[in-house]
Amino acid sequence: MTIKEGDFIKISYTGKMEDGKVFDTTNEEAAKVHNLYNPKGRYGGDVIIIGVNQIIAGLEDDIKLHDVGYEGTVSIPPEKAFGNRDPLLVKALPMKKFEQKPQVGMPIEINGQTGTVVKVLGRHASVDFNIPMAGQTITYDYKIEAALEDVKDRAVGLSTLYTGTELDIDVEGTVAKVNVPLEFNYSQRWITSKVQMALDLLKYTDLTQVLYIETYNEDLLEKTADQMEETEELDANIAPGATESVAVEE
Repeated sequence: MTIKEGDFIKISYTGKMEDGKVFDTTNEEAAKVHNLYNPKGRYGGDVIIIGVNQIIAGLEDDIKLHDVGYEGTVSIPPEKAFGNRDPLLVKALPMKKFEQKPQVGMPIEINGQTGTVVKVLGRHASVDFNIPMAGQTITYDYKIEAALEDVKDRAVGLSTLYTGTELDIDVEGTVAKVNVPLEFNYSQRWITSKVQMALDLLKYTDLTQVLYIETYNEDLLEKTADQMEETEELDANIAPGATESVAVEE
């Protein structure tokens, strides 16, 4: 039976751009080779729900043509991948906006947007704020590792997608009790992630309640300072950000 909408599946994959550059992978060794490795990340595969737009359309369309155990490659045009390049996102900035002399290929960040210097001419530099995959035909090598049927497996698998951490979850009947690590209290991203995770579980499983449980004890006082220092790393793990870039002055 082929994969269908609403199925929880685990997939492993490696995504490449037209020049062969790897931009995303669930393979730990490949991540290290291609300078994508995140020591706080999880590798080995992602659990996703088909039909919830958790992956690009072209990859999901191809997955629905196959069954568990399938391994292959798919090429995806821009309109079903990361979209076409927007010429309006290529902007000319005066040299005084840069903290250091810009060079072609240099990454920069301004107003929370990451871009790449594509041209330096006279007193201006052109910066492309399109994501690198925009306008490209993307290739994915992937494998459908498993289909998850058990409610607890689905809940735990989904927790790794939203948090990068395999959370401790107990399921009693139609109620899921999620034991939340105390350090999550210091993460702003967790506030929105936990809501979406609960909504997905309620909609796509037989669960009727999702309870988030925080347990406080005497160890909390000793751990609080360390947890606050780790908050930035936790946020990056839950929603990976852009690569290191050079700041641009306002």
